[in-house]
Amino acid sequence: MPDGFALGLILSTVAGLSTLIGGAFGLIMREPGPRFMALTLGFSAGVMLHVSFVELLQAGVESVGFGPAHIAFFAGMVVMFIIDVSIPHNYMAEQHHPGRTPEQAALLKTGLFVALGIGIHNFPEGMASFVGALQEPSLGIAIAVAIAIHNIPEGLAVAAPVIAATGSRRKAFLWSTVSGLAEPIGAGVAALVLLPVLSEALLGYVLAAVAGIMVFITLDELVPVSRSFGKEHLSIIGVGIGMAVMATSLWLL
Repeated sequence: MPDGFALGLILSTVAGLSTLIGGAFGLIMREPGPRFMALTLGFSAGVMLHVSFVELLQAGVESVGFGPAHIAFFAGMVVMFIIDVSIPHNYMAEQHHPGRTPEQAALLKTGLFVALGIGIHNFPEGMASFVGALQEPSLGIAIAVAIAIHNIPEGLAVAAPVIAATGSRRKAFLWSTVSGLAEPIGAGVAALVLLPVLSEALLGYVLAAVAGIMVFITLDELVPVSRSFGKEHLSIIGVGIGMAVMATSLWLL
């Protein structure tokens, strides 16, 4: 077993589950009102847009070049579009909960799609923590700390719409946990399957495609649902705050 193997798995688990801290902030609000939801969903959109363009797509460009990275980026958007249109909008919410309002159904769908996007995004982050720990323990720790800090607002992005749609803190906690667990799963896959063939180029393509997936979710789900609460200025304020929070976390670390 290579040096740093166990440490890499531990670091990726801790970093991934930091989404629960953000989820806990969402749990504090007993009955999220329209102003809170407009601001929070805008915040979530800002987080995901900033991560996609500044971190993920940029990493892809640096690894494989501008053209190939953008092909992967748009391929990610196309994949997410196919997933979206292939699943009827009432499948995840209205079909099994006939008493749920259309607004609640839209919020639940948004929350689940955000969990999906963040989970996919966390998958390569888990690989990064693991590979960094294999190269040098201090590098793995630095990567894990940076990931843990910017996973906190991502946990809020998952929990807030789920709570507003269902009123269930248990479901919000569950989906925050699921999105965070993608990180140690990514580390496990890197350890068992991808480590022999993992290259900077392959990881670059993956990161760029994940950026496309997250941008689609942001523009197709988060922003429209945020604005549907009729608090348009709060939506854009939330976007700006979310971007600023993510920029600050990346700058400091």
